[in-house]
Amino acid sequence: MKIIEHFVEGKKYSGNSKRTSFIYNPATGEATAKVKLGSTKDLNSAVEVAQQAFLNWSNTPPLQRARVLFRFKELIEKNEDELIKIIVSEHGKVYEDARGSLTRGLEVVEYACGIPQMLKGEFTENVGKNVDSWSLRQPLGVCAGVTPFNFPAMVPMWMFPMAIACGNTFILKPSEKDPSCSIRLAELFKEAGLPNGVFNVVNGDKEVVDAIINNKNISAVSFVGSTPVAKYIYENCAKNEKRVQALGGAKNHCVVMPDCDLDQAVNGLMGAAYGSAGERCMAQSVAVAVGNIGDQLVKNLKTKVENLKVGPGMDKNSEMGPLVTKEHLEKVKNYVDIGVQEGAELVVDGRELKLQGYEKGYYMGGCLFDKVKKNMRIYKEEIFGPVLSVIRAKNYDEALTLVNDHEFGNGVSIFTRDGDVGRSFSSKAKIGMVGINIPIPVPMAFHSFGGWKRSLFGDQHMHGPEGVRFYTKLKTITSRWPTGKRSEAEFTMPTMK
Repeated sequence: MKIIEHFVEGKKYSGNSKRTSFIYNPATGEATAKVKLGSTKDLNSAVEVAQQAFLNWSNTPPLQRARVLFRFKELIEKNEDELIKIIVSEHGKVYEDARGSLTRGLEVVEYACGIPQMLKGEFTENVGKNVDSWSLRQPLGVCAGVTPFNFPAMVPMWMFPMAIACGNTFILKPSEKDPSCSIRLAELFKEAGLPNGVFNVVNGDKEVVDAIINNKNISAVSFVGSTPVAKYIYENCAKNEKRVQALGGAKNHCVVMPDCDLDQAVNGLMGAAYGSAGERCMAQSVAVAVGNIGDQLVKNLKTKVENLKVGPGMDKNSEMGPLVTKEHLEKVKNYVDIGVQEGAELVVDGRELKLQGYEKGYYMGGCLFDKVKKNMRIYKEEIFGPVLSVIRAKNYDEALTLVNDHEFGNGVSIFTRDGDVGRSFSSKAKIGMVGINIPIPVPMAFHSFGGWKRSLFGDQHMHGPEGVRFYTKLKTITSRWPTGKRSEAEFTMPTMK
């Protein structure tokens, strides 16, 4: 069976740990590989390598760093199909969805190619008499990223291209469920001309995460995952005086107003709730039906959910693939059980879906709940699966209150034709990312991604201008030079003196 190793100092690295974990193809349930789970010693060894690489990389002119990123971009485009197939084989998302996620990661690389412009400082002449002052941004040192299973390319690429473009070195700990894409990206980055040791991948579980937290030579940590783990990483990194951005869970609402284009809202909800089998931190898992639109909304959704095409990711007819693991499949099904027990109306039940020829795959159909109440667990907790809950609100104000009272504040959308409502919502929603007639309001790479409330621990969002600020530290210099005799004119040929 294939063994997936670490990638340190520009080559594959076996490490010291003997522990491994199985990698499965979610479409078939077949174990396809084993990944080595690193130890504290493995992580610390990678940090030493990254520290040495930082000495030269941090002094490499930003323009030269950008040229490496340009070549990396070209290699990602050249190897697009291979990378997509790796994502599909280990995560299970359908081919086009995997392509889209890779593209959103590539956009961050493209943004990072402009790093010479973004690192320009500010200068003020004569802040005092004959005194000048200027500011500049310098890299932090060794940075680390801990990423989730749901986006094996996109989320790592939210982190390491920006960090490396800013002059840092980087250690990535990808999810142990689907690590192959990260390894392949590291190989392509080396092929692009990135010096050895600048980008390293150490596979592992909690032991490696704790090693990252406790290693005093790691300056900053980026994380995307569940809220409990985000809080754990944030608190413990802070104790160890590290800079940290930790993005947690979500329960994204989609407010459907009575005046909206209902077909647009339904189609948006279908993609946002069931795309990637609901395994997105930006999935719309709650539809807030306002006023009298609820019955028609549920009716239209029911038809589409019942006809949702579920199948393996490489089947071009599939709209939704399997869930990532057997354990996660059972967890999601259990949430559906809980919703029924709590009294919500299960309009569409996808729990018993079986696909001929793929009986061992981790499939379930789309589930749709109606008449959900705000005290139910299926409303309060992140399910991270193909389950959409419809909750009713009497009016706009009640819908806004539901959005703002929830503990998560990652993303939210509203479908309406009323500009006044849209403007009010965009201003008053206590959420980090807002969509107006946009179901998944993920910002482009030149803006920044992040939520509010318990969806983000830390002060700065990911990629875009916020990413540059996170991966650099500000230095301000004030100078005065003594007056002296200015050199006289010379009319002879200048020579080395």
